[in-house]
Amino acid sequence: MSGKSPTGFRSSHAHLLAEGLQLPAGHAAVTPGAGWERVSPRQESAPAPSSGKPLSRSRPPREERAATAPPAGGYGQKNGRSKKWREMLKLPTVSQCRELRHFIEKDYRSLCDKQPIGRLLFRQFCDTRPDLKKHVEFLDAVAKYEVTIDEDRRDRALSILEQFFSHENSGPLLPEIPAAAVRECRWDLNQQFCKNIFEGCASVVHNYLSKKPFEEYQESPYFSRFLQWKWLERQPVSKNTFRNYRVLGKGGFGEVCACQVRATGKMYACKKLEKKRIKKRGGEAMALNEKRLLEKVHSRFVVNLAYAYETKETLCLVLTIMNGGDLKFHIYNLGSPGFDEKRAVFYAAEVCCGLEDLQRERIAYRKPKEKVKREEVERRVRKDTEEYSEKFSEDTKSICRMLLAKNPNERLGCKGDGAAGVKKHPVFKDINFSRLEANMLEPPFRPDPNAIYCKDVLDIGRFSVVKGVYLDTADDNFYAQFATGCVSIPWQKEMIESGCFKDINDSENKRVEEKASPPAPRPKRSFFHSLFRRMGCLGTGR
Repeated sequence: MSGKSPTGFRSSHAHLLAEGLQLPAGHAAVTPGAGWERVSPRQESAPAPSSGKPLSRSRPPREERAATAPPAGGYGQKNGRSKKWREMLKLPTVSQCRELRHFIEKDYRSLCDKQPIGRLLFRQFCDTRPDLKKHVEFLDAVAKYEVTIDEDRRDRALSILEQFFSHENSGPLLPEIPAAAVRECRWDLNQQFCKNIFEGCASVVHNYLSKKPFEEYQESPYFSRFLQWKWLERQPVSKNTFRNYRVLGKGGFGEVCACQVRATGKMYACKKLEKKRIKKRGGEAMALNEKRLLEKVHSRFVVNLAYAYETKETLCLVLTIMNGGDLKFHIYNLGSPGFDEKRAVFYAAEVCCGLEDLQRERIAYRKPKEKVKREEVERRVRKDTEEYSEKFSEDTKSICRMLLAKNPNERLGCKGDGAAGVKKHPVFKDINFSRLEANMLEPPFRPDPNAIYCKDVLDIGRFSVVKGVYLDTADDNFYAQFATGCVSIPWQKEMIESGCFKDINDSENKRVEEKASPPAPRPKRSFFHSLFRRMGCLGTGR
C-alpha cells in the first residue's frame, strides 16, 4: 500500500522541516553516529551513502576530512556537551532576576504545567508540603490511567478510587473534590464509561493548586530558581551556539543541515533562509509567518521550533531533526515500493494526531502542488472517482472514500466531530490513541542510528548566487522580529532531557547549602600552646 504518510519522514527535503510531521522522539531517537560529519566554514563533508545502510567508516583524504559527531546514543558521549558547557549554562544570581520577577506573566497553567522546568520545580515545591504532595500524586495517577491499555483501565480506575477516596475514618485525602464528583466517577465506571472519568476531578485539583499554593510557590526558593532558568533561556542565540554538520537537503530559501547544540549535545535540523533570496522574492511575510506558526505548535507529531537566530547572510530556524529521513526515499528506495497496511495505518494515525494539534491552534495545514494547476486539483476533487489497487483492504478503501467524499458536509471529520470522528474509524481499531499520543506504542520502523536516510551530499543541488540585491537598515526590523532566540518549551525540554538541568541544579543546591552552613571556625591557639606542641609537650588533639 503506497501513499503519502509524512510521519518521521518527509516527502521532499524542500519541506523537510517547515511542514513535516514527525515520528515521536522515542520512536526515532536522534543518534549522531558515523554518518554525521562535522563541517566548518572552510570544510565540506564527504558524501554519505543514500542506501539507508550503515555508513562506511573509511577515512577520506586529509583535505576532505571533517571531525565526526559524538557516537550514537541520543545525545552522544557525555551527551555531546562542550567542555565549557557549565560556563555556557551558568545561572545568574537571584538578584539579577528581580526585574524578570516583576514582569513575568503569573499564569499557573503556563508556569506550572506547560513549561517543563516550571512544572518540575513546582512539583518539587509541592513535595515539601504533605498536603500538596497528595494532590500531585493524584494528578500523576490520573495521567497513568489515561494511557493504560483498555483491558486494564477499569482496574486502574478502581485503584485510584481506593487510594484517594476511600478513607472514611481518617477523612478524604483531597477535600477540595466534592463528593458528588466522586460519585459521578464511580457511576461512569460502573456504566463502562472508562475514558476520562477523572477529568472533572483533575480540573478541580488544578484549580485548587492555582490559587494559594501557586501564590506560596512564587515566594519560595523554587520559583527563584525557575526565574534563574528563565533568565538563561532569554539570552541571545548565535551561530556559535551550535556545531554544524552535513547538508540534509534544500528548502525554499536555502539549505537544511544537521546541527548540534554545544552546551547540551542535542541534535537538530537547521533550516537556513538566505536574506538576499528572501528579499529578492518578497518572501518576508511568508518566512515570518512560518516562524510564528512553528513557534506556536508544541506537538509530538509536528516538527517543533527550538531556536530562531540570524547570521550576517541568513535567518536560521532550528527545528526537530527527523533522522528517519525522507518518506519518499523509504517508499521507493528501501525494499519493494510502498508500505504494508499495518505500517501505513500507524503513520496515518500519527498524521491524524498531528493535524488535530495544528487545528487546535487554529492552523490550517495545506501543501500546494506546483506540478498540477489549482483548477485541475479542484476539478479532480469534485468530479473524478478515485481508484484503488488490490493492496487496499475494505477498511482502507472505506476511510479514503469517506475522507474524499465529494460533498464536504459528508466527509469524515467534517460533521462536527473533527479528529475524534476520524479516530473512531475501523481502520484504527488496533491503535490506542492515548498511548500513541504519550509515545508508548511500538513503531513499525526504527531508523538505524548509523545510517542517513537521504541523498548523498553531492547529489543535493546548490543554490545560485543572488545578484543585484542589497541589504540595508530598512530590513533590520524584519530580522529583529524573526531572530527571537530560544523557544521556551522545546528549550526547557532540552535542558531536562540532556541532564543539564539536574546537573546544574544539584551543584547550585550544594553551593547554596555550603554558603548557608559554613564550616565551624577552628579555635585560636596561643603562642605558648603552639610552642609547647612543637616541643612535644602536648599530645595530639589537645
